[in-house]
Order: sequence, then structure tokens, then C-alpha cells
Amino acid sequence: MADSMKLASSAFERGAAIPQRYTCEGEDLSPPLAWSDVPAGARSLALIVDDPDAPDPAAPKVTWVHWVLYNLPPGTTHLEAAVPPSALPAGTLQGKNDWKRTGYGGPCPPIGRHRYFHKLYALDLMLPDLKQPTKEQLLKAMQGHVLAQAELVGTYQKSAAR
Repeated sequence: MADSMKLASSAFERGAAIPQRYTCEGEDLSPPLAWSDVPAGARSLALIVDDPDAPDPAAPKVTWVHWVLYNLPPGTTHLEAAVPPSALPAGTLQGKNDWKRTGYGGPCPPIGRHRYFHKLYALDLMLPDLKQPTKEQLLKAMQGHVLAQAELVGTYQKSAAR
């Protein structure tokens, strides 16, 4: 599997803090994301945003899923900040996050500084409508079809003055 794809955000640098406006303490908006070098054979893209540090980075118990998107057209190069479902690229479908709803849910760690993994996958097929799959259901459907992937990690810790 090639890992030449690149994923970045104009809102935060790789490994740096995610600005508050993209979290539960701010406007809870999805951050802008841009990618490049999607392999020529890609038929669709999938995006998963999750936090492996929940609930406490010192003793993580679960990976909390913040956003699940799939069937993004392979020619798509970015998602704008605060992208509403109606403005997602044509054909894009959403899965359920761990709040049991579709759409983006921003960082909202109960304790400590958490890491947020934005993972983009290039797939060799268009997936069927999986009827708002969980991250696990989407990963199972993608198995054996990932041509490349890219990752962007940002961090967030709630303000102390709350």
C-alpha cells in the first residue's frame, strides 16, 4: 500500500494544537482539510477522524470517533472549514460518530491533551450505501481495497478556566 498521499489543514500544523473554534469549546466546526497525490487507480476516498486517548490520555480505554465520511470523489482535493452536509462533494456519504449521529463532532476531551487522527484513505472501489456505518463497519467494508492512506494528527486540551 502506497503512503504517498498527503493530508494537511490550513488551521493547524501536523502535531500542533487544533484551534478552539473547531472544538466543543468553540463553534464545533469541522476544520479545513486538503490532500494531494491521490493514486491514479482510486475510485473513492474515505475520511475517519478519531481520538485514541479517550477518556484520559494517561489511561486510554476507547478510541472516540469524531467523523466518518466515505465515497468522496477521488478528484476531490479538499473540504472547506465548517462544511455542512449539503456542501459535501456529490456522492459523499456519512457514517455515525460516537455521539450516535452523522456529521462532525469536535474535540471535547474530559481530561488532558488528546491526539486527534484525521485519516484519509484512497480506495479502489465505490462502496455501496452502508446506511450510516460506524467506523468499524466502514473499515470492514474497506478491507482489501485501500490503495493509499494519509494521516494528520492535531492535539487539543480544554481550557483550564471553565
